[in-house]
Amino acid sequence: MAITLSSGFKMPVVGLGVWRMEGNSIRDLIINSIKIGYRHFDCAADYQNEQEVGVALSEAFQTGLVKREDLFITTKLWNSDHGHVLEACKDSLKKLQLDYLDLYLVHFPIATEHTGVGTTGSALDEDGVLKIDTTISLETTWHAMEDLVSKGLVRSIGISNYDIFLTRDCLAYSKLKPAVNQIETHPYFQRDSLVKFCQKHGICVTAHTPLGGAVANTEWFGSVSCLDDPVLKGLAEKYKKTVAQIVLRWGIQRNTVVIPKTSKLERLEENFQVFDFELTKEDMDLIKSIDRKSRTNQPAKFWGVDLFA
Repeated sequence: MAITLSSGFKMPVVGLGVWRMEGNSIRDLIINSIKIGYRHFDCAADYQNEQEVGVALSEAFQTGLVKREDLFITTKLWNSDHGHVLEACKDSLKKLQLDYLDLYLVHFPIATEHTGVGTTGSALDEDGVLKIDTTISLETTWHAMEDLVSKGLVRSIGISNYDIFLTRDCLAYSKLKPAVNQIETHPYFQRDSLVKFCQKHGICVTAHTPLGGAVANTEWFGSVSCLDDPVLKGLAEKYKKTVAQIVLRWGIQRNTVVIPKTSKLERLEENFQVFDFELTKEDMDLIKSIDRKSRTNQPAKFWGVDLFA
């Protein structure tokens, strides 16, 4: 099951996010997920594991497990590389051992002090506040992203963590419209206005943190997971599915792409088994009623500045 992007390319509606995945586990994770049926992988320079992902992908291609053209690979431009878009993209391609990317995203709508291509530091000043580069506009960054498409390095380009107003601006100055806006959205942080705005203007919404972050974000940010919500637990019993499957199905029925992260084989399989049932309109409305407007992914904890304030 796939969504056709404004660029004309198809993006599978379920992908695997590789944030916070390290070392040798990545190889098994990628290989096993391909065997299960995953064809969409969401990466980023900032995850600092593109090299390991590339080794696993190369093995999958060389052994005939899957063809390159059957996979959809996303990675992202880090904040410190806004003035070095071409070099950063080429660095990611080299690490991933790919000739082209299916999708390249501006990871966050902010340019920070350059720390060197291939590094993804977040330089802080003496007060512990992110060193923001005021000489590079998001418009300049976007036009450099557009050049990647004309050079054949990238098939589709998009944005990530952009609100309605920044997305509107991007639509105004772009020659190539953003094909995707990847944002945090889940039952506790539904962001209906932003989702509908993007979809109205032909921008596919990808839900990162589609399960609300669960253990990872509870550990890092002290956030509450929607997976413990009694309403969702009740629906899981009704449909004889897990709570995670209910949440992912809800995301799919909103016409968003979901990229859950897991390092466990049984969860990999579980998260992919979401195509054999459908939530009723009443149950979709029920889930709509539990929105807490609660963001779980909060980089301000590390940056000393709230990007989303």
